[in-house]
Amino acid sequence: MPSNNTTDPTAEWKNTCHPYVPGLEPSYGYVPSLAAGIVFCTLFGLSMVAHTFQFTWKRTWWCSVFAVGCLVEVLGWAGRTWSSQCPYNGNAFLMQISTLIIAPTFFTAGVYVLLGRLIAILGRSSSMLSPTLYLWIFCTCDVLSLVIQAVGGGMASIASNNGSDTKPGTDTMVAGILFQLGSITIFVFFAVDFIRRTMKQHVLHTMSRTVVPLLVSMVLSITCIYIRSIYRTIELLQGWKGFLITHEGYFIALDGAMMVLAVSVFNFIHPGCFLPQNETVGSSRDSVDKEIPTEARV
Repeated sequence: MPSNNTTDPTAEWKNTCHPYVPGLEPSYGYVPSLAAGIVFCTLFGLSMVAHTFQFTWKRTWWCSVFAVGCLVEVLGWAGRTWSSQCPYNGNAFLMQISTLIIAPTFFTAGVYVLLGRLIAILGRSSSMLSPTLYLWIFCTCDVLSLVIQAVGGGMASIASNNGSDTKPGTDTMVAGILFQLGSITIFVFFAVDFIRRTMKQHVLHTMSRTVVPLLVSMVLSITCIYIRSIYRTIELLQGWKGFLITHEGYFIALDGAMMVLAVSVFNFIHPGCFLPQNETVGSSRDSVDKEIPTEARV
């Protein structure tokens, strides 16, 4: 826009590919790393291909959320790779901020469904909530979080490109991340209760296999997502000129690396391979327990 050109020398480069000019900082506050962009595009791309093969092979269609999340991550890191060559391009900036802010929502959805599956296998007594309630409550929260963050990301990136106030969009993004953080915290409470109950009931080992590897992968994944959510909250609260958001190393370590671990762990411990098939160990145990007097149970 002509009105912006007088105050922002980079305004006319928003739709072009102009190389970095020392002293004229891009919206990032730095020039994104080309190497990091290529590495994370490759890692998430490989995980996406692996997840697609795995959920197709095992017919665990719900695991497609992991592949979709990886695709969104690839788009985001492709935007950052684009920005490494065209640091002032507004489309590249919009592309990466709108996708990377919402990608983890697909991973949390997968973890929520996984716990519901484990409850269905190990029995209703292993959880305070039924598997159906888990899906309705936490997946609904996931969708709401995704929408809020996507809207906020779009508002903030458009405002940044136009040189206007980014605070409304940033506040919306923070609200979405805090909402997600709150829902994850509540989920962790129920997940800990699930683990406590299954250990007490000695049902972690089914007739054919143990579900311990899945529990470990679930804990690792949700921990990585939790760390990332805390980082992004602090980053955005500091503002677009804050310390964290203008130092790429933190983003690479606390967002990119955390998300690679959160989703790739399920490539190695895939639910389709580790979930017991056609077993309802817990439910059969529940029915047996009803027939045995309390004082006779071990």
